[in-house]
Amino acid sequence: MLASASPARRRLLQQALIPHQVMVSGVDEETIHHPDPVRLVQHLAEAKAGVVHQQIEAASPVLGCDSVLEFDGTVFGKPATAMEASSRWQRMAGAWGLLHTGHCLLSVNGESLSETVTTRVLFAALSDSEIEAYVATGEPLQCAGGFALEGQGGLMVERLEGCFSNVIGLSLPLLRRWLLVINE
Repeated sequence: MLASASPARRRLLQQALIPHQVMVSGVDEETIHHPDPVRLVQHLAEAKAGVVHQQIEAASPVLGCDSVLEFDGTVFGKPATAMEASSRWQRMAGAWGLLHTGHCLLSVNGESLSETVTTRVLFAALSDSEIEAYVATGEPLQCAGGFALEGQGGLMVERLEGCFSNVIGLSLPLLRRWLLVINE
C-alpha cells in the first residue's frame, strides 16, 4: 500500500512493476516540524505510513514517503504561488541543492524500516525568460523543490549525484532492498 497522493511515486511503482494500491494518509504536513530537513522528511514519511497502516489494520505492507529540497540551508517544499516558484528558481539557477526523500515501510508483522535518501542536484544556469516560461507551465507548483525531474524540470537539471528515482520521489534501489528483507 502506498501512503501517498503523489502521481510520480505511483508511476515509479507502476514502471517498476511493483503491485500496489494507494491510500492517502491525510496527515496534515503543516503540523510536523523539525529544523533538520532529513529528520523532517523522515518524520513525515513515518507519520503517513503509520496512519495508513492503522487504517488498513496491517493487512499489507505500507510505504510512506515525503520529499523536500534543501537549498542553502532552507527547506523548499512545494511553492505556494508562481511568484514563490520564480523567486526560488532565481536563487537555485546554476547552484547545487539536496533533494531529501524520507521512506518508511511498515510490514504486515509490524516491522518498521526507515531511511532518508539524499541526492545532490545541480540546477542549470537559467535566464529570466527560461525561468518565467517554466513557472508558467504550472509544473513547479506541484513538486517539492519546485521542479519535476521526470517532466519539463528535467531540462533545468545539469547533473545528479546519487539516486535518480529518489529525486522523483521514491528510491527504487532502497525499496528493492527492503522488499527482499520483508519477503524473506
